[in-house]
Amino acid sequence: MQRWHRRGTVRSSARKRSARPGQGSGSVIIGRGTAAVLAAAGLLVTAVPAAQADTATAAATSEVTPGSETDTPSLVTGLDEDTTATGTAADAARGHLGSRKGRYHIADTSAKELASAGTTTDKGGKETVRLQQKYRGVEVLGGQYLVRMEKKGGRRTVTGTSGNYFTRLKLGTVTPEISEKTAIERAVGAVSWQLGGGLLRAPAKGGKPGEHKLAGTAEGVTILPQGTGVLTRRITVTGVSPVDGQPVKQQVYVDAHSGFPVLQYSDIKTFGATGTSAAGTGGTGAAPEAPAAAADQLVVKGSGTRYDGEKVELNLYKDINGELQTIDYGRRAPDSPYAGPMLSTYDARGREVASASGNWPSGIKTFRPASPELGQEYTDSGAVDAHWAAGQVYDYYRNHFDRAGLDGDDGYIYSLVGVVANGQPYNNAFWDGAKMVYGQGGGDYRTFSADTDVVGHEMTHGVVEHTANLVYAGQSGAMNEAIADYFGNAIDLEANHQSMDDPDAGLLGEDLCTTLAPRDCALRDLNDGATTSKNFIGTTYRGDNGGVHLNSTIFSGALWDMRQDLGSDLADKIVYRALSAYMTPLDGFTEGRAAVIAAARELGATKAQLNTVKKSFDAHGIVPGWEKALGVDTDTLQTKVNIAGTGVGAGGGKYAVSNSDEEGGEPYSVWLGNTSGKGAPKLMSANNGNYNVYPDTDGKTVVWTEFGSSIVFKARPVAGGPARTIGGPGGNTSGLTVDGDLAVYSVTDPTTGAQHVGYINMRTGARSLVDPGLPYISTALPSVRDGKIAYAKLWYEGDGPKLGVEVLDTVKGTRTLMPMDKSTTVGVGQTAITDDGVFWIEDADGTDTGQAAVRRADLDGANAVTLTPEAGEGSLHAYSMTASDDAVTITTLPPATTWANDTLPKLFQVSPDGKGGAQRMSCNRGDQVFGSADEGNRVLWLDGTTGYTNLVKRDRPAGRC
Repeated sequence: MQRWHRRGTVRSSARKRSARPGQGSGSVIIGRGTAAVLAAAGLLVTAVPAAQADTATAAATSEVTPGSETDTPSLVTGLDEDTTATGTAADAARGHLGSRKGRYHIADTSAKELASAGTTTDKGGKETVRLQQKYRGVEVLGGQYLVRMEKKGGRRTVTGTSGNYFTRLKLGTVTPEISEKTAIERAVGAVSWQLGGGLLRAPAKGGKPGEHKLAGTAEGVTILPQGTGVLTRRITVTGVSPVDGQPVKQQVYVDAHSGFPVLQYSDIKTFGATGTSAAGTGGTGAAPEAPAAAADQLVVKGSGTRYDGEKVELNLYKDINGELQTIDYGRRAPDSPYAGPMLSTYDARGREVASASGNWPSGIKTFRPASPELGQEYTDSGAVDAHWAAGQVYDYYRNHFDRAGLDGDDGYIYSLVGVVANGQPYNNAFWDGAKMVYGQGGGDYRTFSADTDVVGHEMTHGVVEHTANLVYAGQSGAMNEAIADYFGNAIDLEANHQSMDDPDAGLLGEDLCTTLAPRDCALRDLNDGATTSKNFIGTTYRGDNGGVHLNSTIFSGALWDMRQDLGSDLADKIVYRALSAYMTPLDGFTEGRAAVIAAARELGATKAQLNTVKKSFDAHGIVPGWEKALGVDTDTLQTKVNIAGTGVGAGGGKYAVSNSDEEGGEPYSVWLGNTSGKGAPKLMSANNGNYNVYPDTDGKTVVWTEFGSSIVFKARPVAGGPARTIGGPGGNTSGLTVDGDLAVYSVTDPTTGAQHVGYINMRTGARSLVDPGLPYISTALPSVRDGKIAYAKLWYEGDGPKLGVEVLDTVKGTRTLMPMDKSTTVGVGQTAITDDGVFWIEDADGTDTGQAAVRRADLDGANAVTLTPEAGEGSLHAYSMTASDDAVTITTLPPATTWANDTLPKLFQVSPDGKGGAQRMSCNRGDQVFGSADEGNRVLWLDGTTGYTNLVKRDRPAGRC
């Protein structure tokens, strides 16, 4: 549900750059084989190992698939090796790994370093043990290794192993240098900047500027398996987005040495992306207590009518007061009525979605019908569908896989139905790690529990979380979505007696609409034919959490094809076995393919059936090395820019960019190169264990921000000489830019949350804010040229907040407001200064779909013109901007009701007078972020098309795409 956002500071040629800690632009690099997510935190998918082999053969011989950048194999199949028959399965699994160090290369197989993450048992005595890797007692993100065994006839034999175990970790200490308090402050700052939006806007009516709505909780220490390991503090940031009121639950990993947020992603798993908003909190943070055992009647047989008109049986509960509740105890064994599953459906009508994400709305209760025959109110509210469908999902997993609920242990299952957003319909549904939450719906949409595949999808997220726990970002996140879609649809078809031959069988969400036909209503189609070569879209975590919805039908389509060809029974067993016994948190598409093939082989698939499985993946382009087939129309200056939360600066024929090592494990250093691509880049910053980020250059000086125990600004001449410290921001900084003697930065006041623009004269040492530093005045999105600084400004007058663009002449001390209606303007975006004047983004209509104008004026405010309009022909969803004397390059970010290539950030270029209209800078498929203008029409940016983050350029627009 996350969107890509960015704000920053821009120098003269107005290069817009990253601006905030934790904002993703790097590739996911933990070795290509760990899949698509981790890496330095840009959450772009990585390549997978060329050595990843298909393991499907009809013969039951042992096969070993090497891991990537680890000595431990990623997959071993066909084993028949005895291990300890007595004791726990986890001890037996560790004993097997320890007795075969030559195969697994796991030095310490003790419970301290290989902790049990759960054991599942299946028919035939099958046992699957998940072991969590730890390094000196600290958990390793994504480090899970699985051991599959069979126990029968007094023997316990190992049949195979798989997963990610990282053998190259080597850390000098596992004790953090930064405090929890510092980590929380920087994590909250990173999320605040990520969510902040591209425009400075006035607070909502009744709101206060700088109002805090986010909070962080320290979750302990975690090692990211990049290179030799990155020690981090994991912080969970929760609250409400300051821009759109969406609920926030963000996982942020803060480097434990420097305090730089190196990875973050949303932990809210949604059915779709609607861009709706929410507000308020009002959460209790705790689930209501289950009813006491004493009751008038545990199970009352009731009924209700679903949205589609079908009358269905419902299990209700009559409490000790004789009141009926939508609680289902009917799936408990007859001989143990007070132990087992409980499925509860809560009335959340009118409750704000933000109060239901990671929390429980205060005072919420189950639906309380007056009669066992639930009337129209319960149909229209979505209560009947939610309560009935939850039971169908439970029965599906129990009947097909003998699974006891979402967690495998019959933990209670909760559904909240009817949440709203700012009192308006919320067209979405999500799993928040503890419960399902369904939006009220509105317009063309019913309540989101109205379609069984939505309920199945969200509940399957719970199953995934308690099995492979696929990280919800990048390729692993797309697989998480794909598996939720696959089983959601499988459950829908079975519960509603629909055939796989039905042309609409692959649709998801097709029954949510009140008037639209199924194909017009559906949010996704598992028969859309998506392939890696034609449809994979490389995006940062800011775009759909790294493409979790965008790219999901590539993988789910392969699974669905397999289901059509093999039949539902065998295919479902294969996918479930792959999920529960082979997949691990950081798996990507190629690892997922290998897991499914191995599961099919284990389940006795014939040679022909195994070939069918492989062909299903082949047809969707999921083959080893598929990333290499993705083409671009740009010149590449640097490949695999393994960074997160920082961009690129350019000027005077030079560029400055942060980068890490090949594995993404080394703290970032700043490199200087020629924008022409000639020559080798030169290291400018110290490689000192701190994170050197937010680089910029005007062609004469390079500046950057160094994150350590404190945050400082550095500068170094391009022509040579040592780097020197020029100051510090005094808070969470969000960007840095340079022109001549001035270094300009943005900072967030840690006390009030207000934004301020500051500047440092590197020649004299003088420094100042452009505003008084008060909480009721905010300045942001600066640019600098020839001693003049332009910035967006929010201030208050007697009748309320005002917005404008102001130019400060640091030599004369004068301030000039640019011409705009300060009372009706609802948003001001990135500024830029060139020799010819000032440019800015202006939003004068808060009721449209997010378009904004790009405007220009002379430095004194005269001769104002509109380059691209806010409405009508030529209008753009302008979000950010960078400019040279010859061209203005605009980053657009359209609103997304569904994720697609055309809803990702793209670059458009227009002449400084606006004549000729805007043209696409590049036709690359994927994210185009952190645009930075050099000279002429040349623009550099970080591009995610190939699944890596590459630094690219074009010298002229591509035109129409």
